[in-house]
Order: sequence, then C-alpha cells, then structure tokens
Amino acid sequence: MKLVRFGNPGAEKPGLIDADGNIRNLSGTLNDIDGAALSESSLAAIAALDPASLPKVPEGQRIGPCVGNIGKFMCIGLNYADHAAESNLPLPKHPILFMKANSAIVGPNDDVVIPRGSTKTDWEVELGVVIGKKAKYVSQAEALDHVAGYCVINDVSERKFQSELTGQWTKGKSCDTFGPTGPWLVTRDEVGDPQSLSMYLDVNGKRMQTGNTATMIFTVAQIIEHLSQLFTLHPGDVISTGTPPGVGMGMKPEPVYLKAGDTMELGIDGLGVQRQTVKADT
Repeated sequence: MKLVRFGNPGAEKPGLIDADGNIRNLSGTLNDIDGAALSESSLAAIAALDPASLPKVPEGQRIGPCVGNIGKFMCIGLNYADHAAESNLPLPKHPILFMKANSAIVGPNDDVVIPRGSTKTDWEVELGVVIGKKAKYVSQAEALDHVAGYCVINDVSERKFQSELTGQWTKGKSCDTFGPTGPWLVTRDEVGDPQSLSMYLDVNGKRMQTGNTATMIFTVAQIIEHLSQLFTLHPGDVISTGTPPGVGMGMKPEPVYLKAGDTMELGIDGLGVQRQTVKADT
C-alpha cells in the first residue's frame, strides 16, 4: 500500500495510490498520515477499503511530505562503506546518529533553497524508515515489526556548516528545505526486504549516485535495535539510514556542489521518485 499526502504546505490531506496510479482521498477515513494512523490496526483498516469507493484527487496536486507531524527526524551517518571511503573517514563501530530539524522537511518535489553563506550544499539519496509501533529495548529479530513503512529522503547537506562551523553535524543538515521526504510511504508488507533496494540520484541529468541498501554497514534492523536501547522510538518518527557513494563532497579531482538552477532527481526501487529545483535564498 502506498500512502501519500497532497495539497498546499501545512494543509495536506491524506490519500492512497490506487492500482492505476491515481491519488484517492482518505480525508473521510482519517485526519492525516501521521503517528496515529500508522498502527497495524489503522493500516489494516485502510488496506481493507475499496480504493474505487474513495474520491479521486484531480491531477496536478502538490505532493507533500509523506508523513505528517513527524516526531523525531533521525539520520545515520557514514552507513555505506564506500561512502565512508570517499569521505576519508574510518568505518564506524556503532551507528553514527545526528538529528535533522523538523523545519527542514518539505515535499519530494518542492524547491531546495541554498541558504545564505552556503558554498558547499550537497545531495544524499537515502532510505527513510517510518516507525509505526513504539519501540523500546527491541531486539534485532523483532525490530522490523516496529516499522510502518519506507520512503525516499534527500538528506541535503551544507558541508561548510556541517564540518567547519564547530559542533554537531546538525548545523549543516537542518537548513530549511534540506529534508525532502516522499513521495509515498510504502507499507512494510509491500517493500519486503529493506536490504535489497537499489537507489540513484542525478544532478542535471547526470548520474551521481548509484547504490543498494545491501551494502549498508548497519542494517535497518540493527539501527532500530541500537536506537531503541538509547531512547524510545514512537509512531511517526523517521530514520534516514545513510547514503551510498557519489556525493558532491567526494567528487574527484575537485568537489562539486549545488548551485541555483540545478535540478535533482532521485529514487529508490518501489518507493517512487523525487525531483527538486535548487534556488538561492534571497
């Protein structure tokens, strides 16, 4: 099942994608695609609906972030061995965790805005994990039972802010528009094994990133197990699980960074495609 949120920013409505790719309006069934809607019983009730009985949404609607009222927006750094190598950093012994401000979250096709003072804005295609059931001290074996579904995330990053302003990576990860999320939340049953998903990212039509979740250092289950030993994961929390190689910072002989007018397209098998235009803040 593919769940979606559509409409103007801050006024998105819940929907689902039918077999023909149309958006069907779920507003008569639930208020939003958020933590309260992601329980197993709620998802089962949505899955039992006949999509043809729901109003069809006119084409051309803006697609919003696929999860509303996200609780924690957590990100895992250096989770692909070849990405760590291009960053000239050692492999981590435990998942590297940083947070992304919720104010960074935008729709999958919204503009990405380069902030004032930025000289090193970069791209990162990542698998997003959406928590559907409260997780505290869970084992690796039971970790995926706490997942509602998966989505595409572009972990846009300003490398100067991230590495040169002293402090946490969060500085370079949390700028406005730096968290395109969606287009869909694809439920766990439809995705199957989250460790066999191919992904890509293009800038201006040129392939920059090609990867597969099979090469993660820490699997989704290992990440959930680890985080749940530290704090409680709640329905509606989102984890961005790291990026494969091919980021601008790692380009040879010189790094390549985003500039106004650039376009990005990125996608993950079965989870949809994002497209963003880069603009400069004024």
